[in-house]
Amino acid sequence: MDRLLIVDDDVELCALLAERLGREGYALEAAHEGRHGLERACSGEHALVILDLMLPGLSGLEVLRSLRRQSGIPVLILTARGEDVDRILGLEIGADDYLPKPFNPRELLARVRAILRRTSGVAGDGKRLIVGHVTLDAAAREAWFDGRQLDLTSVEFSLLEALMRNAGHVVTRDYLTETVLGRKPGPFDRVIDVHISNLRKKLGDASVGERIKAVRGAGYLFAVRSGAKNP
Repeated sequence: MDRLLIVDDDVELCALLAERLGREGYALEAAHEGRHGLERACSGEHALVILDLMLPGLSGLEVLRSLRRQSGIPVLILTARGEDVDRILGLEIGADDYLPKPFNPRELLARVRAILRRTSGVAGDGKRLIVGHVTLDAAAREAWFDGRQLDLTSVEFSLLEALMRNAGHVVTRDYLTETVLGRKPGPFDRVIDVHISNLRKKLGDASVGERIKAVRGAGYLFAVRSGAKNP
């Protein structure tokens, strides 16, 4: 049974979700304020954190920022509708995905399942993928740029893998959303774009020329340099 943590000051919502997720085989622990939520999120006892951004004590963004210094645990943030700046900032800090309130519990369950599938530790094909300066080990879920190991979140690693496996070809946003996030893209969905921006920074694109190219109206392309090879 996967153990999940929800950090939300809405006690009734937490109880409702605990009952609903419990029927699906998940154990849900609740924390109702930021500092306690951060303490529990750092305990190593949970597979995923569901984090509301509007919290007493530490805000959700403060919790997420502190959590990312200590842990790579997957995080699904909950935001009020219209909090576009906060949800984008949450993704930039290291959240895997977001869900706006109010939401259907079935949608939350679908997001939880998609994130857990991606982060379950199932090994890839065991081969190292090498494209230009970047090396990726699918089985170990590790990546390096010019020999320097990259500190990637789980969603950034999956995104990099999807792009590298299609190196030299345009990959659509819809494909990346469905493959990496495990869901259909919503209207005006910018989650993949924010994760791409974070990944570009970690790859240091500016130092070697643009590695991940945006193709207007189409998607993204992982550029293949001369001499790059795939195993």
